[in-house]
Amino acid sequence: MVQSVAVIGAGLSGLSCIKTCLEEGLQPTCFESSCDIGGVWRYKFEPDRANIYQTVVINSSKEMMAYSDFPPPAELPNNMHHSEVLGYLRLYAEHFKLLPHIHFKTAVQKVRQTPDFALTGQWEVDTEKQNGQKETHVFDAVIVCTGHFTHPHFPLKDFPGIENFEGRYFHSWEYRNTNGMEGKTVVVIGIGNSGGDIAVDISRVAEKVYVSSRSGAWVLGRVGPGGLPFDISFSRMDQIWGSFFPTRVTKNYINNIHLPARILSGRIRVKPKVKEFSGSSVVFDDGTIIDKVDVVIFATGYNYNFPFLPPELQNKSGYRLRLYRHIIPPSLAHPTLAVVGLINALGSVNPMSEMQGRWATRVFKGIIKLPSEETMNREIENETEIMFSCSDLNPLYVFFVPYLDSLAKEVGVLPNFLWLFLTDPRLAMQVLFGPCTPYQYRLTGPGRWSGARQAILSQWERMYEPFKTRVVPEPEKKNKFKLKVLFAQPVSLIESLV
Repeated sequence: MVQSVAVIGAGLSGLSCIKTCLEEGLQPTCFESSCDIGGVWRYKFEPDRANIYQTVVINSSKEMMAYSDFPPPAELPNNMHHSEVLGYLRLYAEHFKLLPHIHFKTAVQKVRQTPDFALTGQWEVDTEKQNGQKETHVFDAVIVCTGHFTHPHFPLKDFPGIENFEGRYFHSWEYRNTNGMEGKTVVVIGIGNSGGDIAVDISRVAEKVYVSSRSGAWVLGRVGPGGLPFDISFSRMDQIWGSFFPTRVTKNYINNIHLPARILSGRIRVKPKVKEFSGSSVVFDDGTIIDKVDVVIFATGYNYNFPFLPPELQNKSGYRLRLYRHIIPPSLAHPTLAVVGLINALGSVNPMSEMQGRWATRVFKGIIKLPSEETMNREIENETEIMFSCSDLNPLYVFFVPYLDSLAKEVGVLPNFLWLFLTDPRLAMQVLFGPCTPYQYRLTGPGRWSGARQAILSQWERMYEPFKTRVVPEPEKKNKFKLKVLFAQPVSLIESLV
């Protein structure tokens, strides 16, 4: 019977998995190689670590990226700066008393099955502290929460002449701020979220900025109707309509409110794929050339990698890791290892990783029964070919609400919409026609939270609160008073007022 669980990583996913383990009566021990929580959301100057740049603002709004039983403070902006995201994580960790379960400055070196794994399903976890102290621990289960921004994809072999480039070049994960970019000519290769953000950031100080894109992208703004966050404008009803007219996602979508304006003003110019480098020049597929380029930034994405896991657990189906439900390797005799947070969608990763953790812990406990290995492999293949857009650009892509609902149904926390309309029509209208916020998955079933209903009904107030920073006086009621007089006073008095 599973009791002890190793959680690897104390970022967004790791924190929710610690909390979920405690919720399910399990004993979590989290190993975090750095000195603090937050993972990629902790801005830092540490080599060989996934990082963010100084100006990063989260693409998902605070209500859509919230933990399902911990609404963000109302005063926080709807699209938070990275420092505010980290502050929210600290509040969450402190509220649920997660910090005592985390071993900081402790890196996981190896995870392997115990000699009696066929009988026990247990794992040996080798760790090393920053002071060099090494230990081996035995756990009943393991949850990997290291994410997919750890190993930069740096395809230099695809760019002839780069080895002789006379300027400076580096991967976007090394980028922190605009220091050293003043007055430079900069080429950013890649037009994903990072490429677009970095190009906009640098365009404020550089002489010229070019963005090279091999396939183009759809650019979505963070601001939606009425000045509210764009991502809250899609409801469950939209998802239902979408199910009747399904589309296969093949385009690269990015969130960037400033990029179109910078392109319109000429501060950023879009170019096709880079063909080659020649001295300080960059040659593009269409034959155009930019001379005297000072800096090239490769915003070419990341390769997810788990060097501490056994190789046989890292098999792939197409471009994606072979994981049932994007969580558990189907080849395990005992399903006691889960990968959480290795996923992407047109929506926040946080609710998905939290739901993955809730699903995984109930698999560990034997409450959710998995199908046969053959069936799981067949489902993985079908998802890769049909349901999911699986390419080198989007190897981890799923459809946000359908994926959440599929896991929620097995966990037993999917809202009963008919029952809600019969018993609580006000709440039902919000759940079906309002934004699909994570609190919906705390209304019923395991982990039910008594505050979920109020969190849903008050979510609009928390969205509007950050805008209340300018006090506007009430309009004068003089004219309204005169109108009342017109209907209540004699003609002679009316004339004297007019």
